[in-house]
Amino acid sequence: MSDTTQTKPAAVPVKGGLVAYLTVDGASTAAEFYAAAFGAETAAAMPPDEQGRTMHIHLYVNGSSMMLSDAFPDHGHPLQAPQSFTMTLMVDDIETWWGRAVEAGATALMPPTDMFWGDRYAQLRDPFGVVWALNQRTP
Repeated sequence: MSDTTQTKPAAVPVKGGLVAYLTVDGASTAAEFYAAAFGAETAAAMPPDEQGRTMHIHLYVNGSSMMLSDAFPDHGHPLQAPQSFTMTLMVDDIETWWGRAVEAGATALMPPTDMFWGDRYAQLRDPFGVVWALNQRTP
């Protein structure tokens, strides 16, 4: 991760009006991937339990907060495949963001393309099954 300092989750400010909270298989590994792919910075992280699961990680991604944890099926929080949503990042340089994410291990779904609504748009799938869209406004 970009910063492995572990703090209480409430000790850092939450950025943005809507915060995504993902449950993945390997939250610490996911945070490392998001740092490499999307420049995420760790704002806070709970230490892993004796099984290696992390209850809470708070990241800053492109000016917003994103949070994630491992699944805890023994506490009624099972892992489910991502479905019916796309994480969208509004970016200024889509080719740079795209290239960094693919180099970090994201699967290309749709390369940066000029779209009918006037922006450049692309889609990727991260190693945890989450679909990410990149959108660059064009003047």
